[in-house]
Amino acid sequence: MMTFKPEITPLGDSVLLVRLGEEIDISINGRVHALAALINSSPLYGVIETVPAYATLTIHYDPLLLTYDEIHRWIRGKLEKMKEIKPRTPRQFEIPVRYGGEYGVDLPFVADSHHLRVEDVIRIHSARIYTVYMMGFTPGFPYMGKVDDAIRTPRLETPRIRVPAGTVGIAGSQTGIYPIDSPGGWRLIGHTSVRLFDPEAEFPFLFSPGDEIRFIVEK
Repeated sequence: MMTFKPEITPLGDSVLLVRLGEEIDISINGRVHALAALINSSPLYGVIETVPAYATLTIHYDPLLLTYDEIHRWIRGKLEKMKEIKPRTPRQFEIPVRYGGEYGVDLPFVADSHHLRVEDVIRIHSARIYTVYMMGFTPGFPYMGKVDDAIRTPRLETPRIRVPAGTVGIAGSQTGIYPIDSPGGWRLIGHTSVRLFDPEAEFPFLFSPGDEIRFIVEK
């Protein structure tokens, strides 16, 4: 991985984008979340929200309370302190998945696209430990990666109107689990009964960025 100098870019008059890299990479993503944690642990008055992604951190602020130059200098200071942050020990989860069937309707397509048997796709997908890079799209949706190139499959051109909660999918080099019933364009390969989002719980999301997930084949 090449050394990348962090870039700070304004998005309108109330948002900054901090870019820490240009690819899906576990070390880059770790820096994104380290910066978010540093900001959230001692927020500057006027900073509203941080939104981590694979290689970027979006920062929303109130332009009536902060000028662009003020928040730019503050973020630069935080970037200098990032090396002092120790990464948290990742939590590990084993998630049972029933592959194929009514919830995994795209499993045969994924196999055919790569000249594999369905059994091969299941074996390859369940062989890796995936890292949760970010959360988004719907409450509790984990973007995980990377899938093996042997089963990397593009998303649907036209999303489905409804994908049931618990459905496991692939989109490019990512894999994920739909936490609630929602539209979706990922290739659906299986289903888990594990609940990822509980709005009544003290901590409503099962996963957090940095967690490690292994899929266990359920017969």
